[in-house]
Amino acid sequence: MYTYNDFDEAFVRTRVAQFADQVERRISGVLPEDEFRPLRLMNGLYLQLHAYMLRVAIPYGTLNSRQMRQLAHIAQTYDKGYGHFTTRQNIQYNWPKLKDVPQILSDLADVEMHALQTSGNTIRNVTADHFAGAAADEIEDPRPTAELLRQWSTDHPEFQFLPRKFKIAVSGAVHDRAVTLAHDIGVRIVRNDAGEVGYQIIVGGGLGRTPMVGKIIKDWLPKADLLPYVEAVVSVWNLLGRRDNKYKARIKITVFENGLEEFSRLVEDRFAVIRPTFSGVDQELLAEIWSHFATPAYLNAPIDGYLDRLNRDGAFRAWVDTNIAAHKVDSYAIVTVSTKKHGNTPGDVTDAQMRALADIGETYGHDELRISHEQNVILPHVHRSNLPAVYDALRQIDMATANVGLISDIIACPGMDYCALATARSIPVAQEIALRFEALKLEHEVGPLKIKISGCINACGHHHVGHIGILGLDRAGVENYQITLGGDGTEDTVIGEKTGPGFSYETITDAIERIVMTYLSLRTSAEETFLQAYRRVGMAPFKAALYEEAKAHAAE
Repeated sequence: MYTYNDFDEAFVRTRVAQFADQVERRISGVLPEDEFRPLRLMNGLYLQLHAYMLRVAIPYGTLNSRQMRQLAHIAQTYDKGYGHFTTRQNIQYNWPKLKDVPQILSDLADVEMHALQTSGNTIRNVTADHFAGAAADEIEDPRPTAELLRQWSTDHPEFQFLPRKFKIAVSGAVHDRAVTLAHDIGVRIVRNDAGEVGYQIIVGGGLGRTPMVGKIIKDWLPKADLLPYVEAVVSVWNLLGRRDNKYKARIKITVFENGLEEFSRLVEDRFAVIRPTFSGVDQELLAEIWSHFATPAYLNAPIDGYLDRLNRDGAFRAWVDTNIAAHKVDSYAIVTVSTKKHGNTPGDVTDAQMRALADIGETYGHDELRISHEQNVILPHVHRSNLPAVYDALRQIDMATANVGLISDIIACPGMDYCALATARSIPVAQEIALRFEALKLEHEVGPLKIKISGCINACGHHHVGHIGILGLDRAGVENYQITLGGDGTEDTVIGEKTGPGFSYETITDAIERIVMTYLSLRTSAEETFLQAYRRVGMAPFKAALYEEAKAHAAE
């Protein structure tokens, strides 16, 4: 993984010192809140419903054991003993005291971490495929590209006060696990007809108030042209993007209003001007970055013990079936550690669990951990002979839940329990749905099913691309939950379709149960997934189950 050089170290330390001075002046009353607000946002500090919230960047979701232990230290020392992993592959601390934030940032700098550009109208944390460098279907590791984009965008003088926030995702595999089509810019590593590796560039994706699937603006871009081309895209949007209405300021609206053809023409004109100014410096930097991402020294060991445990231990087999993905090396596996034990808050991990995960990653995972946009923790390189030991260690910290990709593996934003923007609760809904289907003992029979929940129109829970999406709204002071079906966040991204009127907090779990039971009654085989069945039969039977059955129950 990337290691700071002298410039990186000095840059981060300088920003910590600057913010420490700003915090001191705020506490003393010299700096009023309206002047402090943009300064704290530049350093990832929000003021939420009950307290400050600090959002820490985990670039492209990559951590080592030392960093994970420091995150645990911060949770224990300055917060309430836990952190919350987010859909941007970041971690949030929900209860820090303002006076402690400079020390937290200094502690982060000790392990080459920071909170820069995790908020504000700037280029946010660059995300990537959480299986990067390990996936069996990978064309090229996307992390060096993501790191190049991170370094280019950090403190970029032209892009610190954009019309709105700007999000970039990078994928390097055949299957898109980074939701690139729902980002302001999506970068997919692809091969052209000649077999050369380059980039496909997607623009204008995004969820929120006006969900849109991104459009391909460049089908194949040479690797040497990435930074000047991305800079051209952001520069054009920075000039065209609306600043009179924040709801229409995102690049997706700019592309829609101007048309992809015209927007592309403006980008090409700007690209022609910018490209000569790079003079290959970016490629020298990329080559240096690549040197930080060496392939681990893979073990060569027998897997007989793993196979024996697989044959005699049903619980272990169930965990392997759901939580293990194919690695590019046959004797290895990618382990997804679920943070979603039934009834838990999705994404919440205690300081003790973080320390244990650091130990597991260091001992069995070549000292690498990842955070996924699905709010889980990934061990990307585990030799299959070590899977029993990893499973046993996870059981000791209550993190061996075998539910990855199943109905209880729910993405949920913090909702009205924490967020000042939320209009409804998300966490209790996720907890109740998970507990309901655990009680019914149905989730393994149901199979792959992605539920995503957002507590407001900003869609931090990615509900638009959930197979079942739930959006919490405020209707005359009462929580109301709107359901969408058929969303998909893969390389075939689709925005889910609204079912109709929303449901109350008291009835939303019953509604989800009716949807799932309808699916089980109409699927053609146990192999037909919910999404496949929905695409085959459409909305009608689910709508009937939701509203006609609800009326019948009400009449009884």
